[in-house]
Amino acid sequence: MMLHIPGVLTSEQVTQFRQRLAQTDWVDGRASVGAQGAQVKRNRQLAEGSPLALELGEIVSRALMAHPLFFAAVLPLRILPPFFNSYAGGEHYGLHIDGAIRTPKNGMQSMRADVSSTVFLSEPDEYEGGELVVVDSYGTHEVKLPAGDVIVYPSSSVHQVLPVTSGERICSFLWTQSMVREDWKRSMLFELDQNIQSVRGAHGDSAATVGLTGHYHNLLRMWAEM
Repeated sequence: MMLHIPGVLTSEQVTQFRQRLAQTDWVDGRASVGAQGAQVKRNRQLAEGSPLALELGEIVSRALMAHPLFFAAVLPLRILPPFFNSYAGGEHYGLHIDGAIRTPKNGMQSMRADVSSTVFLSEPDEYEGGELVVVDSYGTHEVKLPAGDVIVYPSSSVHQVLPVTSGERICSFLWTQSMVREDWKRSMLFELDQNIQSVRGAHGDSAATVGLTGHYHNLLRMWAEM
């Protein structure tokens, strides 16, 4: 399941982030990937665990956890501290799959990467190229969203970032371990949750709404890993 979540960060937060990131030093993006990823990754990012990355990452994490669509779709158990990257001058990240296990450098326990998220910090008209391309069983999807918006997708998906041929593409990216491991189960729960919201909006807490809500929670009880 891929999901576009608009307005996770406010325009004021995006402006603040961009001002802070314009004054920082970037490191080689290959520092955070394995040998295979290093062959196809050409970009820059904030050093993992740097004070600025932790400060801005905490804002991103709080905004995501507070957003009802993110919570309903991802069912987050743990969020890895977000990274920040920059692409310019032809930089790109070729086809790859995110590593299954992520071990942060701040002493947090290792976690399983179930869901990948990209938070866009540059407006689409600020750069050429740079589309996030996700390949799944339904085809190939190109994503280029307004600043402050987020795309979430399964970490098991093959994906890439196309070369940025002009301007600069700045984003935050992160991984989440979900309470529900399998993507198809998360998709089913999300669809059920959204339909419950529609039924509640139309009919209030009717017998049907209560019954569907009970069905949702019983499925979650059966599938969740804590």
